[in-house]
Amino acid sequence: MSDNATLLLMTPGPTRIPERVLHAGTRPLHHRTPEFSDALAETLDRLRPLYGTVDADILPIHGTGRAGLEAAVVNVFDPGDTVVACCNGKFGAMWADLAEIYGLRVIRVCTDWERTVDPAEVATALEGHPEARAVSVVHSETSTGALNPVSRVAEVARARGALVLVDAVSSLGGTPFRFDAWGVDVAVTSSQKCLMSSPGLAFVALSAAARAAVHRGSLPRAYLDLRSVLASLAGERPETPGTAPVMVVLQVREALRMIDEEGPGVVFARHRDMAAHVRGWAATRGLGLAGSGILERSPTLTALLLPDGVDAAAVRVAMRNRGIDIATGRGTHRTSAVRIGHLGDIRVADVERTLATLDEVLRSDDLCRATPHGA
Repeated sequence: MSDNATLLLMTPGPTRIPERVLHAGTRPLHHRTPEFSDALAETLDRLRPLYGTVDADILPIHGTGRAGLEAAVVNVFDPGDTVVACCNGKFGAMWADLAEIYGLRVIRVCTDWERTVDPAEVATALEGHPEARAVSVVHSETSTGALNPVSRVAEVARARGALVLVDAVSSLGGTPFRFDAWGVDVAVTSSQKCLMSSPGLAFVALSAAARAAVHRGSLPRAYLDLRSVLASLAGERPETPGTAPVMVVLQVREALRMIDEEGPGVVFARHRDMAAHVRGWAATRGLGLAGSGILERSPTLTALLLPDGVDAAAVRVAMRNRGIDIATGRGTHRTSAVRIGHLGDIRVADVERTLATLDEVLRSDDLCRATPHGA
């Protein structure tokens, strides 16, 4: 078994952290100092081009991407509100589950994991439920590799006066996102995927309409209360309500500097090239992609169907034994697919190494000996 410290992380996240970013997070810094306020302000400012926004509030959340998704629910809505939730994968369904836990009425649409979200189905749901306050959708659905048509979903939602909530956790920083142009109201991302940093920090972007909803909302909230975050950022110098994950903020700032140096357009092209490389390789090997009805696929990860009779957990063990960590499938493809993340700091050379190793694994007799234990 390869030493975990030397594993090449090719999962959909957390992803590899560049040495430069790791080093940036080693500096001891108190969260109530001008130096940290400057770092926080720079981080939020550098996120704006990746979000594609000029005017939105971008709020740091002390938690993972899931905390950001929960913050969106508890701040924007009132008990009993209706939400139309696009659920064509694990994370769309998870967001719907969060809404139900807080007493919202959730209308689940596009529940087939094999397909891209269909804006027409969203429109039909809104016509049948004119009281719906919002539509939620995942941009890059990590469980299947679908890239959902956020702009078209947003157009449908806006036409009926509904807010647009987007999970951009595995897309922002790896593919263009246009918060303002698409008319998005809430968009959530986190530190550990395309932003190339440690887990523990989420970001929630709010439109003016969403900010007004935050101030009106009546669901119980404390740690995730965005009103206190807004107030802290608007002070004499920007701060967070409580102790921030200072080291992660410093990491994200450095990662954003690296993205700016490479150029966001170049970063997006690199992600597209890596995705095309994986999918081209799969086609030459006769391997299919999960989601036969997916119309557009994410540039940040690919879910590959394995040959009949090959177990995904055994493949993962064999890959780890060779120094590379990939993920198994989700849902109905849990045992029949593997997911390869090509996002953040990952480069074409890493993809080539991963595919060569996967080719070796699929041709070897290791799968007969490998077991899913510990996968």
